Amino acid sequence: MSVILSIVVALVAGLLSTRLVKLLHLPNVTGYLVIGLIIGPSCLKLLTEETVSAFSIIVTIALGFIAFSIGGEFKISSLKKLGKSIFTITFAQSFAALILVDLSIILVFLILNKLTSINVSMALVLGAIATATAPAATLMVIRQYKARGPVTDTLLPVVALDDAFGLMFFSISFAIAKVFAAGEKLTFYNILVAPLLEIICSVLIGAIIGAILALCTKFFKSRANRLCLMITAVLLGVGLCELFAGMGFNLSSLLVCMMIGATFCNLKGDAIVIMDGCERWTPPLFMLFFILSSAELDISLLPSIGIVGIVYLIARSAGKYFGAFFGAKIVHADKNVTKYLGLALLPQAGVAIGMAQMVSSGFANINAELARSVVTIVLCATLIYELIGPVITKVALTKAGEIEVVKKDKKQLVNG
Repeated sequence: MSVILSIVVALVAGLLSTRLVKLLHLPNVTGYLVIGLIIGPSCLKLLTEETVSAFSIIVTIALGFIAFSIGGEFKISSLKKLGKSIFTITFAQSFAALILVDLSIILVFLILNKLTSINVSMALVLGAIATATAPAATLMVIRQYKARGPVTDTLLPVVALDDAFGLMFFSISFAIAKVFAAGEKLTFYNILVAPLLEIICSVLIGAIIGAILALCTKFFKSRANRLCLMITAVLLGVGLCELFAGMGFNLSSLLVCMMIGATFCNLKGDAIVIMDGCERWTPPLFMLFFILSSAELDISLLPSIGIVGIVYLIARSAGKYFGAFFGAKIVHADKNVTKYLGLALLPQAGVAIGMAQMVSSGFANINAELARSVVTIVLCATLIYELIGPVITKVALTKAGEIEVVKKDKKQLVNG
């Protein structure tokens, strides 16, 4: 099958999956992941390994647009209104997930007597990926049930900020993991200076491109031209990262593109309206991204990574819940926020898969088995989280008394 026909097959399968998951009241991303696995090399083989490999550029570009859209949420004026409590809670739950997953997986390898530098690298990247949360699934539940209250008001900014913290943690952990995986000598430069240099340079380059994008929109005012400008800016960010990587200097394309979006939305007053045009263009790109990512899932690896995968699921869930619990305690948040916020932070999708894809490409030449294992664990975990996450979020908001339907039912019971 030609590459173009393979794209058609993937898009048609993705569209059909949305009809099925709608009947089951699940997010579209769940359908994309399931259908990608079904038509991929592990099952029906409608998409072969060669085809999926040929589509790697689509995955790379989609990652850039995911990060760009996240950056668009970080308007300084809005962040100031959130207050320090939101930052404290967000940092606490992200950091708790990172530490718990890192330590739990390292402990598992110690018990199994398999603690090697490669497995330490796996623990580090999985811990960083664990920080990411999926805003889309959470927003879907809130909008569908018209949830209102302290938990909802805290949840929305936390899931928006969460991915920014996650990208920072990932950049540091990823850089350190590559040192362990490559068997390099641990030095102050490798562990601290190199990761920080990567973050600073990524942020600076992204800010410069974002500023240029904001300036250019003053001269190009039609919707079509501004869409072209945004696409060009994101592709420039991703392209520069690949260029520098070829020269031996690593940058984080996720951070670069996030900073492009953040800088643009703060320098341009009508940035939200302009970026809305970009969001109308990206859905088929994101659909292909999830389908292709899921198609990479190697089922044959499941028996060998089963224990690590289970530990990842449990440790991440515990980290998110208890991190949010203690973060809320520190800032003296509403008691319902303390009890239920962590339960609504389980969904995981785009950014986590994006991080796994970066691990896959970054470790392909260092240790291909590690790369495949991380992608498999994250994709399986994402599928599980996207199946149960929205349900648990609904339960949490219901327990907190913030879902409108429940309130109406209570009134009817009282009056009846």
